[in-house]
Amino acid sequence: MEVVVGVVDSFKWFTVFTMLLCILNVVILIGCALPLRKRYRWFGFLPGLGILIAAASMIYGDFSLTALVLYGLTGIIFIGTLKLTCHAFKRGKGKSSPGKRGPVLAATIAALCVLGLAPIVLALLYAGETRYNPVSELGSMSYSQAFTAMNDRLSREYPFGAWKQIDWEQLEKQYKPIFEQADQEQDKTLYYKTLRHYLFGFRDGHVRIVNERLFDGNDIFKREAGGGFGLSAAQLDTGKIRVTLVVKDSPADKSGIKTGAELLTWDGIAATEAFNEASWSETPAATDEVKRINQGRFMVRGVVGQTVQVEFQNIGEQETSRAELIAYDDQFETLKQTRPKLKKEDAPLEAKMLDNGYGYMKIRHFLAEEIFTGPGQTVEQQLRLFQANQAKGVILDLRDNPGGADQLAAKLAEYFTSDKTFYEHASYYNRNRGEFELNRPETRYVNPSTKVNFTGKIAILINNRTASSGEGVPLVLKGRSNVKIVGFTSTAASFGLLSAPIEFEMPEGYVVQFPDGRSLNYSQIIQVDSDYNGKGGVAPDVKVPLNEETFRQKYMDGQDVELNYAIEALEQIK
Repeated sequence: MEVVVGVVDSFKWFTVFTMLLCILNVVILIGCALPLRKRYRWFGFLPGLGILIAAASMIYGDFSLTALVLYGLTGIIFIGTLKLTCHAFKRGKGKSSPGKRGPVLAATIAALCVLGLAPIVLALLYAGETRYNPVSELGSMSYSQAFTAMNDRLSREYPFGAWKQIDWEQLEKQYKPIFEQADQEQDKTLYYKTLRHYLFGFRDGHVRIVNERLFDGNDIFKREAGGGFGLSAAQLDTGKIRVTLVVKDSPADKSGIKTGAELLTWDGIAATEAFNEASWSETPAATDEVKRINQGRFMVRGVVGQTVQVEFQNIGEQETSRAELIAYDDQFETLKQTRPKLKKEDAPLEAKMLDNGYGYMKIRHFLAEEIFTGPGQTVEQQLRLFQANQAKGVILDLRDNPGGADQLAAKLAEYFTSDKTFYEHASYYNRNRGEFELNRPETRYVNPSTKVNFTGKIAILINNRTASSGEGVPLVLKGRSNVKIVGFTSTAASFGLLSAPIEFEMPEGYVVQFPDGRSLNYSQIIQVDSDYNGKGGVAPDVKVPLNEETFRQKYMDGQDVELNYAIEALEQIK
């Protein structure tokens, strides 16, 4: 019954054209399936009418998957009913005869017509996810006009406008004069940096310039952040700024700066002040935790050739040292080393038994079914192996998992639950009604796996780069007595949906993309995504402190600190 209600409810996502096509095709299929001896002449014109409506829809610009399915069905029906259409044109008013059908022919035609209803049902089931969401083509406008048009559309359609308490009028007052200045001066750099500042202000990890190419051909980014000094940094919980990485033979290395050194001043100001002023980042920081991590990476970068004075104190040394560092073109090495990137050769799943008797499972992403059905390791195989080895518990490592498909994250959770658990409601902007509505077929629950199920001790490792659907597993398993979430920080707090992203083609060729949907909890309240205070994500049950001890363990001794804390947490579960 729920499926039927969901299918009927999905009709609301159709455009006027696809609604008409859907109704028209159903009428034609039912009419053709019935073994009538006579039909009204007008019935023969319906397939041709369908072609005209499909053409109008394509002119309108709807090439969504839902529309394409209906276009294809309309074309097949038109070809299959050409004889009927010809009869309609040849005969006068009144009824036309379709010709006498034998039992076999009648049954075959009826079966084909019923089969023809299947694409319509599928289109309805996925209408919300694959709905028409046109690209705003603003590239020919001035900078300020394009910004105004983008801000206006987002004020209606951005899923988290109210959640983040965004004042759209204030944004226009704030940014429009700067874009107008960029117009007057034809300043592409000012335009790009202002656009970026506007986008990053949403504090949403799913907001991005699709073709920004930061590390490959972005002249502005290269000019302002392309210079490295051979080090990276992080801020401890106490506020101290310590060096997390020193590149061999770099200016920092040659000046005697060692991993673990405390930075006291940077470029003439206190290191903490330089840290707070760092603004560049590859992607928007949805939370303050994510922002701080990026600030540590970018505070020690600058323009190639830039000279900075630095005061530092290496661990174990009593004296404060001073050095003059000159930035060089390091091909963004420190940024790349401190931001893990998925590699094609990396398996999405790696699992093993640890020496201490715990099973360990690393899930790198939810981008493919391979972790469940692939030729390599699969979740089911590894859980059976863990059970055969009488594993004391399982550690799920979701650190740096950027997400992928929600259904795959929910499927993973099925192996670790013993009861049906709610996962999410999906909500999108309905262009027909001008408001956000639930997409009922996309409501998800986690049902316990009938193949293999592990409900013993479970620890889930997370970090600030556990994002999107990667946040779904800790979300749905959090709060259970046998589960502990462990990490230095909460997850990335970017859980929005990208089924049919909001997209803008902007001046200078930039393509800007926003999430189009929001994930709601059982009470239909936005879950996980950061709010107006920059708070969100799935918080760890066991928050690992970044203090002198854990810093030394992680950055100097190379220990997996989070894993050690997870094992300790599992040992304490009764």
